[in-house]
Amino acid sequence: MIRRLRSLEGRLSLLLMLAGLAGVLVYVGITDWPLPQLLALLHTDTKGVAPGPVHLGFGAGLAVSLAVLVPLALWMASLAMSPVSRLLRALEGSVASYRDGDFSISLAVNRRDELGELIAMHNALGQTLRDQRQHLVQRELLLDTVVQNTPVALVLTDAGGRVAYANIAARHLFNDGRSLHGLVFADVTADAPKAMREAVERGEDALLTVEMDNSEETFHISQRAFRLQGRPHRLLLFRRMTRELSRQEVASWKRVIRVISHELNNSLAPISSLAHSGAELARRGEVERLPGVFATIGERARHLHGFIAGYASFAKLPAPRKAEVSWAPFLEGLALHCRFRLLGGAPAQPGWFDAAQVEQVLINLIKNAHEAGGPDDEVTLALQVLGHELRIEVADRGPGMSETVLAQALLPFYSTKRSGTGLGLALAREIAEAHGGRIALANREGGGLQVSLLLPLVTPREV
Repeated sequence: MIRRLRSLEGRLSLLLMLAGLAGVLVYVGITDWPLPQLLALLHTDTKGVAPGPVHLGFGAGLAVSLAVLVPLALWMASLAMSPVSRLLRALEGSVASYRDGDFSISLAVNRRDELGELIAMHNALGQTLRDQRQHLVQRELLLDTVVQNTPVALVLTDAGGRVAYANIAARHLFNDGRSLHGLVFADVTADAPKAMREAVERGEDALLTVEMDNSEETFHISQRAFRLQGRPHRLLLFRRMTRELSRQEVASWKRVIRVISHELNNSLAPISSLAHSGAELARRGEVERLPGVFATIGERARHLHGFIAGYASFAKLPAPRKAEVSWAPFLEGLALHCRFRLLGGAPAQPGWFDAAQVEQVLINLIKNAHEAGGPDDEVTLALQVLGHELRIEVADRGPGMSETVLAQALLPFYSTKRSGTGLGLALAREIAEAHGGRIALANREGGGLQVSLLLPLVTPREV
């Protein structure tokens, strides 16, 4: 009962009861007693004779009662609502602080009604928000520390192409360690190598080799579009792959050496055993069995020779014999070996490369494009002259390459085929680098892979 009386409902009921009782008392006092008697005493004549009490009518009594009760009701309402009004203003200021991200405000009001419970819940909410904010700040500091110190260059751009975030590696890669925040990323990459700039403009994942600081650097570029706070953003990751590729190349060559060693042991052990058997047969004079022994030794030797010759053909790639190449006969000869659709026609300027080596590279690339699983009529070849550089692009509409495969595609003997290891794209890379050029891989928008072979063009003065 006491708890109910302390509630807002109980207090309001008690206030209404007091207001009703006060109204009745005021009305009775004005119309019956004591106001009529007081008015009669005020009108006593000089002879001391008092007239009878003056009784007001219903209308006059009601008007006088309202004139007395209205100011009293306003004063009592102001007195009763003043704490509630102060509390509401405090809540309004607290909510405004929460909206501005300030969760340090708590309300200290000692009430035992519903408003007191609301204040307690409000303070508990503020404490929860403060704890969550502190945890988020700590996690953001940890994440920022990790992102800032990662060797991968990370750049986040907004819808206008301006840099919203860049870590330390990105600042050193593009702006000599200075901040990139607020700069237009297209202007930042204006001084970057051309291949990297084109890969960024395409907005696709790519693996490319560029010339930086008088040395070659291989980059794997990942680009992702997403919405942050309802606005479109783009995340670009530039991962240096030079050391990783070198490490994996060493690992690949170690695997090749183990394979060769295993095959040598498998062939030399029988040969050694057969040689010992042949010597024993000769000692015994059983010469009629020697031809079979020698034939088996010859067979194992031929197998070993063929196996070693297959690996030696990759290691003994001759230096390119560059010469001027006319496009019409070159493309006609290429079309005899594989099917492709030529885009844009052939350039007017002839090429300058080893026709046999580049033809072999294109045959392998076009064959891989057909084996990717896309439509055969979507396997295209494009030739384009850009300044003093020739770009040869082979593209397909297959599934493309995953990030893991794309990062390892240029390793020696790496292959995704079930038949085992092969030369993969490493041969194309070696031939391109032998010509003074480079190779770049990129997944196409809408599916497929695009392999770009970039070769330098000879100028008349160089000829």
